[in-house]
Amino acid sequence: MSTNIIKLSKATYNSNVSIEKALRERRSYREYKEEPLTLSEVSQLLWAMQGITDPEGFRAAPSAGALYPLEVYVVVGNVKDLPNGIYKYKPYMHELVKVAEGDKRSELSIAALEQDWVKAGAAVIVLSAAYERVTIKYGERGKRYVHMEIGHAAQNAYLQAVSLNLGTVVVGAFDDSKVKRVMSMSDKEQPLCIMPIGRI
Repeated sequence: MSTNIIKLSKATYNSNVSIEKALRERRSYREYKEEPLTLSEVSQLLWAMQGITDPEGFRAAPSAGALYPLEVYVVVGNVKDLPNGIYKYKPYMHELVKVAEGDKRSELSIAALEQDWVKAGAAVIVLSAAYERVTIKYGERGKRYVHMEIGHAAQNAYLQAVSLNLGTVVVGAFDDSKVKRVMSMSDKEQPLCIMPIGRI
């Protein structure tokens, strides 16, 4: 197996935190301990956002027409057993593919209008969308569906973070072109959401 491909651990389907408790305790956190995440925690968060939950290929977050326009990246700076770098999540294989080497959290923080909490997380999840996957079927209205889907995926991450005793926050203020450059996104992708993840 290529060293640029990281196979993730199987998702856990049970925890000691009920969905009701997760909803009650969900908050936005901008301060994190300087402690590492585990690879299994990162794996679980990614599965909660876009993981496959059905033999037909349906995912953890609903998507209009099951067209799945979202792309999920992880900027790693302090995760056990995962070298620093940028990785792209591949839901069908439940694996990470390396996009770039090195800790890019500070660069991403600058692209996010110098919001310090972006670089404070042990890892940062970045969500982008390829609008054409949805607009080809639904026209301009498809953009609304993409934005709904981003909200579904982000909320899943929030609730999963509660279960893992982690904190996160949705960051929507950033320079699109700078984020795309840091993340090496394709021209067809538009960055929509940044979520630093850390221990609280």
